[in-house]
Amino acid sequence: MIDIRRLTVLQAVAEHGSFNQAAAALLLTPSAVSQQVAALERGLGTPVVERSTRGVRLTEAGRLMVEAATAISAELRHAQEQIGRLGAARPLLTLATVTSGGRHLLPAALARFAAEHPEVELRILEREPEDSLPMVREGVADLALAYHFDGPLPVLPGDRSGLDWTPLMDDPLSVVLPQGHRLAGREAVDLAELADERWVLGCLKTEVFLRRHAALAGFELQVAGSTTDYFFARSLVAAGVGVSLVPYVALDPALPGTQVVPVRPPRPTRHFGIARAGRRRPQPYAEALARHLHLQATGG
Repeated sequence: MIDIRRLTVLQAVAEHGSFNQAAAALLLTPSAVSQQVAALERGLGTPVVERSTRGVRLTEAGRLMVEAATAISAELRHAQEQIGRLGAARPLLTLATVTSGGRHLLPAALARFAAEHPEVELRILEREPEDSLPMVREGVADLALAYHFDGPLPVLPGDRSGLDWTPLMDDPLSVVLPQGHRLAGREAVDLAELADERWVLGCLKTEVFLRRHAALAGFELQVAGSTTDYFFARSLVAAGVGVSLVPYVALDPALPGTQVVPVRPPRPTRHFGIARAGRRRPQPYAEALARHLHLQATGG
């Protein structure tokens, strides 16, 4: 039988990269950490770390054990969360969501869910994917409305971290220009045509994409304003501060003084989906809300 405490020690070693730093984090001695890892290796019959003068590195067996430890820790936190809810007068459903996608999809989906399940108390938390996905994995949230840009899914098929990902909708980005801009009447625009423009940013992730594109196109991104709200960014565009790159779901309501022009392919796109905990007993309320979100995203 594997000792969970030894898995916790291995997790700390993996996170910090050395026995000494793991010991400091766990308030143990380096010798105690080394003994716990050695005992785990004896029980498994195979090494879980490779030791060197530069620190320690997980073996394949060690990586499997850390994945198992992460899943076990998440299950324990989830169980603790569920136990805390047992005394509640009403069942509680917690959703972590990004702002723009939540504003676009949630109102109608939540209204239908509430009519179907009036006994459920809803708790909505505004979180970006880097925060919401760990919350679902750890049992703090029941599901997350999240997104990723072009590239790998935030949860891959066969993911062993305890999450399932259900795609919802694509959310293409467009350029928002001030009224009267030289490109305002175009059907589509290449981002390279805006190399000399000053940009207003509505999201840190959009900034990362723009800077990467600018580097590939051979120009330096000129930032005139940086915000965490797309509507504010569009307001600054209307005031003539610069141009912006904004996803479809954040273009409503229309803003006077601006004009939206799609980006020519390959068009940058966000991909929305629902993250739920896997390998747990059925969660009918989470499944019901996920179904209503899917219907809203697909126009059902």
